[in-house]
Amino acid sequence: MVSFLKPAVPRKYLFMIAGLIWTSVGILLCWRALGWIENFQKSLEMLLGILGIVLAVAFYFLGFSRIAAKNIRRICALPDKVCLFAFTAWKGYLIIGMMVTAGVLLRNSSFRKDFLAVIYTAMGGALVLASVQFYVWFIRIALGQEPCLPIDQSDSR
Repeated sequence: MVSFLKPAVPRKYLFMIAGLIWTSVGILLCWRALGWIENFQKSLEMLLGILGIVLAVAFYFLGFSRIAAKNIRRICALPDKVCLFAFTAWKGYLIIGMMVTAGVLLRNSSFRKDFLAVIYTAMGGALVLASVQFYVWFIRIALGQEPCLPIDQSDSR
């Protein structure tokens, strides 16, 4: 009777769901940053944009790629049929809530928008870059090229 509260899907779709959510949030953050950046002089716009992109790549390699890999391993360990909302762990929902709250507080604070634009671009870009890992796994599994086995056991963070 309560099964409608826990809609089940094949595990492979969690990769696509996670990827779409990470991409959507990343684009939203970058879009908001772009709105702030375009209010500055052209030379400052370019500098802020480049700085945000460089930081996005750094954030991706220093943390977001590992977080995505950890989520991929967790999804692979789930049963074949799983709740639609299992694309992230329960702890992940708490972190998402804290990040959304921090974003709202920062956006409505007196912090300089040029500073926030760089941070939003970096976070958004890192999310978009990391989301590609979810899409790759979805495609591999959907094409039958990759069994859903844990990846890179040496990365246990």
